[in-house]
Amino acid sequence: MSGDRTKTKAIEDSRFRQLIDSVVDYAIYMIDPDGIITSWNAGARRFKGYEEAEILGQHFSRFYTEADRLAGLPQRALETARTEGRFEGEGWRVRKDGTLFWSHVVIDPIIDPSGTLVGFAKITRDLTDRKMAEETLKQSEQQFRLLVQSVTDYAIYMLSPDGYLTNWNLGAQRIKGYRPEEVIGKHFSMFYTPADRDAGEPQRALATATREGRFENKAWRLRKDGTQFFAHVVVDPIWGETGTLLGFAKITRDITEVTQAQQALEQTREALFQAQKMQAIGQLSGGIAHDFNNLLTVILGNLEIVRKRVSDDPKILRLLDNATQGALRGVSLTQRMLAFARRQELKTESVEIPALIQGITGLLRSSLGPAVNLETCFAPDLEPAAADLNQLELAVLNLATNARDAMPDGGKIVISARNEQVSDPARSSLPVGRYVCLSVADTGEGMDQTTLASATDPFFTTKGVGKGTGLGLSMVHGFIAQLGGRFILKSQKGAGTTAELWLPVATPGAVRAPVIETPAMSTIPGLSVLVVDDDSLVLTSTSLLLEDLGHRVISAASGAQALQAFDSGQNIDLVITDMAMPQMNGAQLAQAIRAQKPDLPIILATGYADRLEGFVTELPRLSKPFTQLHLVEIIAQAMK
Repeated sequence: MSGDRTKTKAIEDSRFRQLIDSVVDYAIYMIDPDGIITSWNAGARRFKGYEEAEILGQHFSRFYTEADRLAGLPQRALETARTEGRFEGEGWRVRKDGTLFWSHVVIDPIIDPSGTLVGFAKITRDLTDRKMAEETLKQSEQQFRLLVQSVTDYAIYMLSPDGYLTNWNLGAQRIKGYRPEEVIGKHFSMFYTPADRDAGEPQRALATATREGRFENKAWRLRKDGTQFFAHVVVDPIWGETGTLLGFAKITRDITEVTQAQQALEQTREALFQAQKMQAIGQLSGGIAHDFNNLLTVILGNLEIVRKRVSDDPKILRLLDNATQGALRGVSLTQRMLAFARRQELKTESVEIPALIQGITGLLRSSLGPAVNLETCFAPDLEPAAADLNQLELAVLNLATNARDAMPDGGKIVISARNEQVSDPARSSLPVGRYVCLSVADTGEGMDQTTLASATDPFFTTKGVGKGTGLGLSMVHGFIAQLGGRFILKSQKGAGTTAELWLPVATPGAVRAPVIETPAMSTIPGLSVLVVDDDSLVLTSTSLLLEDLGHRVISAASGAQALQAFDSGQNIDLVITDMAMPQMNGAQLAQAIRAQKPDLPIILATGYADRLEGFVTELPRLSKPFTQLHLVEIIAQAMK
C-alpha cells in the first residue's frame, strides 16, 4: 500500500515539474538556503538567456546589477523571505548578454515537515514593457507641469540630452522674440553671445546640471533681433527612473531692468559714500590748512629776508635754497589737498601721458631708490588724456611711492598706458566713451581682499604711526572721479598691486594751458599799510616783508585793534587782513572799514577757500603761504 502511495507521489512530482518547465512567461526556479540555483525552467531560459547547464550551481545574485549587489539586496531578499515568510519586489535585473530588464520578483521559503529551511522558490516576471510605458507617461507629466503656457514672465522650455530644443512657451517667445517653429529642433546655444559660445558656456551649463543636479547663472543672452538682455538662468536635468537622462528643463528670466535698477542704487550708494569721504577729508583739510599755511608763510617770508641779508657764501645760499624748496613743496601739497577737499574746478587740459611720465622720471627714480626697477610701456597710438597736469603728476608720484613701500626688499614698477573704449554702460561704472587707462603696477606684497576694500577710504593706512596719513589713495580716487574717470585698484596677497587711472580722452579742441610769465618785481614805496593777523608769527613775518619793500607797517592782532588804529587818526593807505580770525573775521573787518572809508584798498589774506558774500567777493585775495613777490603783485593790483 505504501508502495502505491510512493508511486503516486512520484507521478505527481513529475507532472508538477513538467508544468513548471512548460511555463515561459515566468522564470521559476529553486535555490538552496545559500542562494545557489538548483533548478531552472523554460521561462527562466527565455528571460535571462542562460541554459540550465550554465546556471545550475551558480549563485542567484549574478542576476542583480552591480550596484544592487554592493548594496546587499540579494541577501536582504532571502533574509526577508526567511523571517517574514515571503519577499516581493521590483527592480532591474541583468540578462546573460548584459542588457537590463525590469522584473517583478516573489521569493517563498521552503520548509520541510521538521521546520528546517531547505531552500527557496523564486518566481520572476519580465515587466520591462510596462516600466517603459510608465517612464514615458512620467516624462509627459513632467513636461506638462513645466511647460505652463500661460506663463509669460519666464522662458520655460525643454532640451534634449544633447541640448536641442523640444518645446517653447509663450514666455520664451516674448522674452527672446522667436516663434516655436523657429527654434524647436535647434541647439539652445543660439541664445548665447559669440564670446560665451567660443568659451564653451552652453556645454558647461549642461555638464554642470548633469553632474551637480542643477545649474544656475546670470549672464547676457541674445534676442532674435540681436539685442542683448541680462538673464537669470536655471537648468535642471530630467532623469527617468531607469537612471536615463531624458533631457533638461530650462527656465530663463529677463532681469535687465532689475539689474539696471540695482546698479543705479549701488551707484547712488557709492556716490553717497564718496561724498561722505570727501566731506571727511574736507573737514580735516579745513582744520589744518589755516595753521599749516601760516607756518609756511612765516618760513618762506623769513627765508626771503635772510637770503637778502646774508653774505654771498655759496654754502649758506645753497642751504637757504634747499629750505625754500622744501617749504615750496609743502605749499604745493597743501594747495592740492585743499583744492581736492573743496572740490574746486580742476584745470583740465590735454595731457600727453608719455611726456608727463618722462618729465617726472628723474624724480621718480631718485624717490624709488636703486632697489626698485622702473619700467614704462605706452601704446604707440595712445591718445591724449583730459586731466589736471599737476594733480596727475602728484597722483602718479603718490602711487609710485606706495608701490615702493610695498616692496621693502626691492622689485619692479611698471607704468603703462593704453586706449580703452566703454560701449556698454551696463557693464561698467563709466559713461560710454573713449578713455586712457594709466596704470602703475608693482611686484610687491599685495593686499588681501579686506585691505583692498578699505584702501581708498580716508585715513586708512597700513603704514606705521607717523609714516602715512591715509589720504593718498582717497585723494587720487576723488581727483579721478572729479575728471569723469575712475580709479581701480587690483591686488592679490603675494602677487603685487595694479592701480589704474581711467581718464577721459581729451577733446580735439583741448590745448595745454598757457604758461604765464612772472612779472618783474616792482614796488610802490612809501605806503602806510595796516596788517591784521591773529597769529603773531605771521604778523611779524608779513610786517618784515613789507618793511623790506620800503613800506611803513601798522600791526594789529585782531579786528578790534585794527578799528582802534582808524579811530586814533593814523594815516592808512592799505589794509592787509587775515580772513580766519576769532570774534571778527577779515570779511567783517572789511565791511566795518568800508563803512568808514569806502575807497580804502583792502586785501584779504587766507590759507583756505572761505565762502564770501557781498562786496568782499571782489576784494583782492592773497593766498597763504605767500612770498614777497606775491605781496608786490597783490599790492599793485589793489592800488590801481
